[in-house]
Amino acid sequence: MAVATFSNLSTTSSSSLLSPFCSHSQRHHRHQSLAITTGRGFSFSTPSLSLTVSSTRCKIFPNFIVFSSGNGGSFSGGTGGGDGRGGGGGGGGEHGDHDEQDRSRNRTEAILALAEVGRTFESLPKDLAAAIEAGRIPRAIVYRYFELEKSPIFRWLLNFGGFKERLLGDDLFLTKVAIECGVGIFTKTAAELERRRDKFMKELDFVFADVVMALIADFMLVWLPAPTVSLRPPLALSAGPVSKFFYTCPDNAFQVALAGTSYTFLQRIGAILRNGAKLFAVGTGASLIGVGVTNLLINARKLFDKAFAGEAEDVPILSTSVAYGVYMAVSSNLRYQVLAGVIEQRILEPLLHQNKIALSAVCFAVRTGNTFLGSLMWVDYARWVGVQKIRE
Repeated sequence: MAVATFSNLSTTSSSSLLSPFCSHSQRHHRHQSLAITTGRGFSFSTPSLSLTVSSTRCKIFPNFIVFSSGNGGSFSGGTGGGDGRGGGGGGGGEHGDHDEQDRSRNRTEAILALAEVGRTFESLPKDLAAAIEAGRIPRAIVYRYFELEKSPIFRWLLNFGGFKERLLGDDLFLTKVAIECGVGIFTKTAAELERRRDKFMKELDFVFADVVMALIADFMLVWLPAPTVSLRPPLALSAGPVSKFFYTCPDNAFQVALAGTSYTFLQRIGAILRNGAKLFAVGTGASLIGVGVTNLLINARKLFDKAFAGEAEDVPILSTSVAYGVYMAVSSNLRYQVLAGVIEQRILEPLLHQNKIALSAVCFAVRTGNTFLGSLMWVDYARWVGVQKIRE
């Protein structure tokens, strides 16, 4: 049996949860500490916390915790505050106090989780360790990180900040990327066939351009609206008001806020606007590539097929690219935000969180349907704005 003791040099008071069956001589822990019983011995320290494991002889109730702080008995952990991310916008009042209490609880429980598995802050990525000290990471996320580390693929991906934030927010993130990109080519081709029917072969150049554009964009459609666990460092003090506002916005407008973090209605609207701007750039860029490649193929075919040269025409690059960017910013943005933040995170995951296979299967069905619907909507939209014409 061992006891992990966290010392906070700035603390002045303490409260403890000790077994009443332990003798006074066994309660030899000093004030200004957080003591945790663990099954192994180790020690670590941070700029604000230190952890030392020592032995104890309390046998009847061996598991106990001693909390201490300088703010009237609630554990503060030394760093306090957060990174300015979230916090709602209420600032102060009962809402602010509630968030601070959640962050304090997050910090305590996350440190307990580290002690339980015998890990130190030094063994964690710096951004994750800083988030734990700031109270932004609940215990469940710490455990998820340890589970992900067991897989060689996930352990490698955790070295990249963007993947780490998304895998911690959703351990099925890679599954959803595979679903989106894997079935994208088939569902989009099927949707093109459904809409164009007997004109499918005549409009094959349009079909190819649509599929290429969609496949390039599919990855970003999963990446940008995916719920995340924020590990970003604090924003620079010189940042402007617009940067500060969007910094506090979630990555998904509908994602569940972790304990200690909250989002206002304006911040959630900001998430839609920010992702919309990014998807406009992604859609326009993907279309420029897709349509450019299509035009090259059309011109190459004209050289060898004189009959085809009379009926084929180049796809308008600029107008098609802008139209696709607008479509991505509006239709795709809203559909994927609702899909990831509402249907998957708020409905499917609570129902099927204990059965990952069933959850993956349902996500596969929902995302396949959404991809097919998006393809149908793009064909109608492209014809409506005039970038694609019906050929007789």
